[in-house]
Amino acid sequence: MARDTPVQNRTATAATDSTLPNLVTIVGRGVPSNYEIAVDGDLEMLAADPVAEGTVVAGGVAEGAIDVGVQRFRFSGQMANVRLVDWNGNEAPDSASVPTVHVEYGAPDR
Repeated sequence: MARDTPVQNRTATAATDSTLPNLVTIVGRGVPSNYEIAVDGDLEMLAADPVAEGTVVAGGVAEGAIDVGVQRFRFSGQMANVRLVDWNGNEAPDSASVPTVHVEYGAPDR
């Protein structure tokens, strides 16, 4: 039955690509910051353990913290809202320290 696993994985991946076709990437700039993203569809973090990343995902909303590194989410629908706040409580665009956010619609599965 081991040969059935790759077929199942491809099917699961294809289903994920079609149901969550878009990608949002949050890139830390070396300063502790908080973020909140909201979409008008479904949202899923691309991490083995979102709780270990300090991220809460509920429905179409994710809230978390980042200082360095990258956090990625796949989603359906459209991006509805992005809120970024640095460690001093300054929001984007007033702070150059907040993370950058990249949104890619129709992103291939990586």
